[in-house]
Amino acid sequence: MHRIVEFLFEVGMLKRTPRSGWQFLGSGSESVADHAYRTTLITFVMARLDGTVDAHRAVLLALVHDLPEARTGDLNYMNQKYVTADEERAAGDLVRGLPFGDELSGLLEEYRAESTPEAVLAHDADQLELLLSLKEERDAGNPQADEWIPFVLRRLRSATARELADQVLSGHSADWWFDRSSPWWVRGGKR
Repeated sequence: MHRIVEFLFEVGMLKRTPRSGWQFLGSGSESVADHAYRTTLITFVMARLDGTVDAHRAVLLALVHDLPEARTGDLNYMNQKYVTADEERAAGDLVRGLPFGDELSGLLEEYRAESTPEAVLAHDADQLELLLSLKEERDAGNPQADEWIPFVLRRLRSATARELADQVLSGHSADWWFDRSSPWWVRGGKR
């Protein structure tokens, strides 16, 4: 049990590990845990829309896809030009001694290899999470987000991801809550 508790504390590091690419955009911020949570839910949605993949496995892949970053930190595209994280070693050390370590190791290997439809879907969800964040930044007034979006779109591999991406870009990120035609925004709940 001691080793499991250590693992759970280590996973908590992802809440305090910033996604480092936002510094180049000049706005926005999130932790690796923030990113992984929405990526996991996007994966669930995509698996249900796709209907041909093992949704449970895809969700597990998304859930663990950035676990090694608790040890390596998040390396953005500029960092990766000069620094190579040994994610395989980090993953091996992270799972060592866990009764479910082999399962986690297998999931991480499958994700890295993109060897299954579930892994491809989880990778697409990872990119869609970035796209959603960029759209939020663009809608908040950061025009630099427009420069990143085409590269994210080129990384998408599945028809489901491309269709979702089109929808992400077609509206405004506040549309889910801000009904501009509603009189609510004039008087609220007052009559």
